Amino acid sequence: MHVHWRVLRIVALVIAAAVFTSVGVAATEPVRLEAGMQAPLFARADLDGNSVDLKALRGQVVLLDFWASWCAPCIVEIPHLIDLQKRFGSQGLRVIGVSMDDTSAPVKSLRQRFAFNYPLVMGDAKFGNLYGGVLGLPVRFLISRDGKIIRVWRGEVPADTVEKALKTALKGS
Repeated sequence: MHVHWRVLRIVALVIAAAVFTSVGVAATEPVRLEAGMQAPLFARADLDGNSVDLKALRGQVVLLDFWASWCAPCIVEIPHLIDLQKRFGSQGLRVIGVSMDDTSAPVKSLRQRFAFNYPLVMGDAKFGNLYGGVLGLPVRFLISRDGKIIRVWRGEVPADTVEKALKTALKGS
């Protein structure tokens, strides 16, 4: 009988450890976002202190760009994103830049170099995990007027690919 209770205790500990471990992992593992999924809502202040709230942007097509000042492909894409906002803003496009830099200093420096016409917010690991775990940059999400993810691009993507998808989203919405 004594051995029976020892076995039961061991089994109970193993089950408890398995449940605890799986709950802990599930809580910290980001969910990979794909086309068709609802874009996670967020509200953050931009570098000027203005609120950038995804829910408030319903009715517009959003191009959410995760980037960093040290990411060469990200910097190359900035003029194109500025151009897209300029050309398609009146049709309902809203580009939002999410800097994954550790501090805002390099972002503010780049803001002097480029004439950004879209808001820049600071991202962090929590924000990156909200969007499926942003590990490599750049990462862009094209979000429909009703808040669903249309496309996800990870890494370098030809400018015309992004523009073509954007035009389709603006027409189809």
